[in-house]
Amino acid sequence: MKCLKTRLAATTLAMTFALALTTAPKALAQEALVTFKVLSPETAMKAAQAALDSCREEGYQVSVVVVDRFGVAQVLIRDRFAGPHTPSTARRKAWTAVSFRTDTVELNALTEANEFSAVRHVDGALMAGGGVPIEAAGSIVGGIGISGAPSGKLDDDCARAGIAAIEDDIAF
Repeated sequence: MKCLKTRLAATTLAMTFALALTTAPKALAQEALVTFKVLSPETAMKAAQAALDSCREEGYQVSVVVVDRFGVAQVLIRDRFAGPHTPSTARRKAWTAVSFRTDTVELNALTEANEFSAVRHVDGALMAGGGVPIEAAGSIVGGIGISGAPSGKLDDDCARAGIAAIEDDIAF
């Protein structure tokens, strides 16, 4: 009886091992590729235009940049009297928000003269208000950056107006 139990245990172990060997490559193959969501160009444009309109209503001449989840620019709009520095500043704010997964108003506060201040030296990062990640179902799908309003907080307000304009479009 003891011998039979040992053989059954060995057979069960061998079958389990064989099953693992045949299914492991399939499991690994499934993990070799990932899927993700990004904004369509039309949705990115809608967010940018809404942000620009929000700033214009307040009398601000700004640049708006929408980036994809990887920080690559999808849309750039520069209002006619926005300063020449504003397109690159808006892009850096959007990139920073996506890269650090946090809005730049919060990042500015988190990185002021403390142990986190070193991230201010990351190439391309800009810890000035006006960059906001765009999220859908808990995932970052893009970011929006504004530059040109009288303060980072006002840039942030315009960015959030742009996001609000597409919330129903990106809900899934």
